Amino acid sequence: MMIRKFQESDFEKVNEIYSLSKLDELRFEREVFQLLPLKEDEKRLRDLMESEIFVYEDDGILGYGAIYQNEIRSLFVHPLYRGQGVGSALFGHLIAEVRTPTKLYVAKSNFPAKSMYHKYGFTVTGEFEASYNGKSVLANEMVRISE
Repeated sequence: MMIRKFQESDFEKVNEIYSLSKLDELRFEREVFQLLPLKEDEKRLRDLMESEIFVYEDDGILGYGAIYQNEIRSLFVHPLYRGQGVGSALFGHLIAEVRTPTKLYVAKSNFPAKSMYHKYGFTVTGEFEASYNGKSVLANEMVRISE
């Protein structure tokens, strides 16, 4: 197992993991969402590519995460490798790399992710309306003040 910085050659695998995982974070919403592929989602692609990206590699890329300044911008694990510590390892690495206070944004309905974030000391500090592929989603800002 190794967590390393993203290389351009990793993009196709990162894109695949995004495609397999993105809608999972919206699975508790009342609306049914259609995947907007990362390559077609200008804002999310731009946000990702301006970030510092890390990949979790173990016989291939199993997950990735990204940070920008004091914000954790993404954390995705291939569905076949969930529940095996990949997400926790990546999240711990991202927290160690980012400045404090650390913030992230998560769908308000994504209770499994919010539960994990709480374990790392994050608390909900705000709620706002966001959107994904043209549909409204309530989201929470979560902040971790100290290490």
